[in-house]
Amino acid sequence: MIVVIIAGGSGTRLWPLSTPEFPKHLAPLTGRMSLLQSTYKRAKKIADEIYVVTEASHADEARNQLPELPSSNVIIEPGRRGTGNCFIAAIHHIAKKNHNNEPIVFMHADHQINDVAAFVNVVKYAGKVSAREKKITLLGVEPTYPATGFGYIHKGEQLAGEGEDFVYKVKSFTEKPNTEHALEYQQSGEYLWNMGYFAAPLEVFLQKIKQNAPELYKNYQAMQNTTEANFAPTYLSFKNLVIDYELMETTPDLLVVSGIFDWIDVGSFDDLPKVVDLNAEGNHLHGEAIEAVDVQNSYVRNEEPNKPVVVIGLSNVVVVNTPNGLLVTHREHAQKVGEVSKRLQSHG
Repeated sequence: MIVVIIAGGSGTRLWPLSTPEFPKHLAPLTGRMSLLQSTYKRAKKIADEIYVVTEASHADEARNQLPELPSSNVIIEPGRRGTGNCFIAAIHHIAKKNHNNEPIVFMHADHQINDVAAFVNVVKYAGKVSAREKKITLLGVEPTYPATGFGYIHKGEQLAGEGEDFVYKVKSFTEKPNTEHALEYQQSGEYLWNMGYFAAPLEVFLQKIKQNAPELYKNYQAMQNTTEANFAPTYLSFKNLVIDYELMETTPDLLVVSGIFDWIDVGSFDDLPKVVDLNAEGNHLHGEAIEAVDVQNSYVRNEEPNKPVVVIGLSNVVVVNTPNGLLVTHREHAQKVGEVSKRLQSHG
């Protein structure tokens, strides 16, 4: 198999730990390793051939964090043009190397998974299914609570055949339902969380793009016909395209493999307490010069040891102090951090 790690995005909802210059997948949010390094470590258990797609301004840091990854396996976007163009940039690069049509699995660099063994088994199985059935095969996770921040896959008919207990046709997609619908989805047993991971051999990807995603296919052809010197202006001429809308939702014969393992898309400060160590009061205190008195279920991080951080008598709060800025918010309002971060960027 071949693994492609998508390491893009700006992570605005995790400001000030994540900034456009140093986004969340490059930061050690959940331990000593960055999310990118943790993803690469998981990928090594799946495949020997690994690629990382990253934006030009982050390429040097990605290489620094992954010194054993060959430089030629870092695929550089001249600028962000959405997950759709990121995807075909990887396909374009891999096609030039002629990998004998092995299954390729795409995964994201900003997710946290602890049950690595279960995850690896599901990914390898999805690769085998995609090669045998000649169909794009997604990975889904059995919901453990009514999440409103994730996308959902509605499972259709189960794939016939011995040993196919966890393979289904994809019926439909739903993006970030409200609490009522999320609870219905969880209780029905008919839905999976959509990880945004998918696998197929190169020729299958190209066939499905040609059949179902005309804008992506046009961009792919443009890449194929450009020289290395003209690649950047060609790529920057593309409009932003999202792989979910351009290819996944337009392809009628997708499959999904159901997995049972922990999975967190670390998308906000409300997610972080779910993937870090907590003390007896349910707090995560990271850094020096922190005083937390009568504080419960909170995330407190100080990256400026010369500036003490004191939190008293609060619950369910996030306090993050960095050279980039100071954030104080209730966890219920953590999703609003992205809006504020974008306003700060617009003001320079």
